[in-house]
Amino acid sequence: MARIKKQPKSDETSAWSYEQRVAEVEGIIDRIEAGDLDLEQVFEQFSQAVEYLQECENFLQSRQQQVDLLIETLQDD
Repeated sequence: MARIKKQPKSDETSAWSYEQRVAEVEGIIDRIEAGDLDLEQVFEQFSQAVEYLQECENFLQSRQQQVDLLIETLQDD
């Protein structure tokens, strides 16, 4: 079975993209569902997917805070 190369963490890349992370998670899910990975690789890929999803959640929470602040600023005017 082919070894799956671990993707760099977001702080190791110059341009983080929410859409790219979601696509990577989808790719991981596809590889796991295909059944072509050994058990160790499944756990590694699953762990990577969880990390990516946490990054996405943090990104969305940050943007929601920014939107809330902008709305509050508009309402104060």
